[in-house]
Amino acid sequence: MSNIIKKEDLKILIQKLKEDGKKIVLTNGCFDILHIGHAEYLKESKSLGDILFVGINSDSSVKKLKGDSRPLNNEIDRAKLLGYLKFVDYTVVFDEKTADNIIELIQPNIYVKGGDYTKESLPEYETLKKYNIDVAFVNFVNGYSTKKIIEKIKT
Repeated sequence: MSNIIKKEDLKILIQKLKEDGKKIVLTNGCFDILHIGHAEYLKESKSLGDILFVGINSDSSVKKLKGDSRPLNNEIDRAKLLGYLKFVDYTVVFDEKTADNIIELIQPNIYVKGGDYTKESLPEYETLKKYNIDVAFVNFVNGYSTKKIIEKIKT
């Protein structure tokens, strides 16, 4: 059974999880080349609740954010790979540049982003305020980034 959830199937799943009293955590990103920094970030995100959803930027969304040379790995492969991590419960692919729509659909207890953000600098801040969703920031593992990996491969 795949843990990739289609957006149209989220409502029923979320309703059941909330009825069961589960604390839902959501984070999102491109996750183009999975590395230890991603794994640590996701592991810490999971520790904040019972169920971890990871929103994956679609291929078209990544292109808008990162340029035409990205993503290196397609959205299904990225979602499947993240789903193999024991602390990721569900992945959901989204097309928008921000996670606002996924936040509205899931309405998690906690939304997690990297430590390079503040509440006010989050593109989704207004949506988070609207639904009174707690925000947590997880520090990055120094020295790890997809951009640095790509640069290293090129040299």
